[in-house]
Amino acid sequence: MVRSLNNTTGASPRFIYHDSIAVMAIILDGRAIAARIRDKVKTRVEAMTVKPGLAVILVGDDPASHLYVSLKRKACEEAGIRFELFLYPSTEATESIMTQIELLNQREDVTGILVQLPLPNQNTDQVIAAIHPNKDVDGFHRENMRALSEGRQSIVPALALGIMKLVDEATHQISPPAKGELGGGRTAIVVGSAIFAEPLRYLFVEHKITTERVDSDDLELKSKTKTADVLIVAVGQPGLITGEMIKSGAIVIDVGTTRIGDKTVGDVDRISVLPIASALSPVPGGVGPMTVAMLMLNILKATGIQNVKGKM
Repeated sequence: MVRSLNNTTGASPRFIYHDSIAVMAIILDGRAIAARIRDKVKTRVEAMTVKPGLAVILVGDDPASHLYVSLKRKACEEAGIRFELFLYPSTEATESIMTQIELLNQREDVTGILVQLPLPNQNTDQVIAAIHPNKDVDGFHRENMRALSEGRQSIVPALALGIMKLVDEATHQISPPAKGELGGGRTAIVVGSAIFAEPLRYLFVEHKITTERVDSDDLELKSKTKTADVLIVAVGQPGLITGEMIKSGAIVIDVGTTRIGDKTVGDVDRISVLPIASALSPVPGGVGPMTVAMLMLNILKATGIQNVKGKM
């Protein structure tokens, strides 16, 4: 039996009863977890004789893209990773950007290349394909995705890694599984695009967790989300997921970000979901900081791959 604990303080409800035992719904502090990861990256970089270097290509004037790049720059600077920014107008030709990427591919001091997405007018597939897979720290290159699907070593998208880290953190806080694994036999529902869900599906397979992708306009959305032990939503539609759509005790990861006035909100209606879920990632302060932290790890991984394989 599950029932809400009476809330007499006016604050958001944060307790539920599972079989008459009161349990707190965990708020997953992405900032704190990310800070620990970034500290470890800094320590590793300090011990390196040749420092990693990240080159970022930023096209256009989108405020959100510029903000995200500034956060990545700050994280690199704090970790001791060299950072270079290449700015282009929104009208820049795809071929021009690809030429710059080829030059960066040849530079040994650049161990990671990142193109800030979305691109305003350029061919995204062609631009990403131009990046050498060993320097593709976003993990979007088809060769990296293919390697991930086949269980081979690859650079995995930082967003997917950040989400998995939060799921892992929630799992261990709620009910630590044997041998440090996430625990098989569960179901994950991903509400979002096929491109977003693809790397997550491969990562969940490794943990024997069944994954299904669902569109936000699916007529059976509510019935499907209620089956999820792990629910991940990335749509950009505030309040899409409510408490009545959540399975009792589910881990809910909110990836959606929408600016409303001076606030940033997610896709999950936090107040109604907290009494039902066992763990919830907040917006802001959840997936966002984790993605930047995992990008730092990807830069180190790319550097290591290049050191092993030698000059490309």
